[in-house]
Amino acid sequence: MKKVLILIVMVLLLQPLQAQFSKASLQATGLTCAMCSNAINKALQELPFVESVKSDIKNSSFSIVFKQDKPVNLDAIRDAVEEAGFFVGGLRVTGTFSELGIRPETCVKIGNAWFLFLKTGNRVLNGEVTLRVLDKSFLTAKEFKKISASVPVPSLQTGKADASRSGEGLKEGERIFHVTI
Repeated sequence: MKKVLILIVMVLLLQPLQAQFSKASLQATGLTCAMCSNAINKALQELPFVESVKSDIKNSSFSIVFKQDKPVNLDAIRDAVEEAGFFVGGLRVTGTFSELGIRPETCVKIGNAWFLFLKTGNRVLNGEVTLRVLDKSFLTAKEFKKISASVPVPSLQTGKADASRSGEGLKEGERIFHVTI
């Protein structure tokens, strides 16, 4: 009986962390024509967690809708764009949250991935919230340089957790995404 109560309490405590990402907005760089946009569109549609992709050729942007109950892999999105011959110049993911408390420079596991919130202050995320990915391969070089100069977090350069994050449940070298709201 005691084990069942502990299990129920753990499930309830972890429930807010089970956010579901529903969509993303991707800015690509290096596109010169409609064929370029089409190559990225096709590459993104092949991802198993992508339901649909709409491209805006004029702005080199893509609106991505994710399948429900499928884990979203942000690195796979970047890889698909790069394999199509282009680069990610910006990525924003939107998810639905329920009472997810965050503090600056604290890691939170959302789905299968770890996220480190930067420049957010103490907040509670409820409802639909859009997160901007600040990692090196998800921004232009100029924008990343500006952000990394203002945020002295070692993992921002590598995308990997360092030993100082082990108290938060991460293993050294584990993938971590850096985001802001």
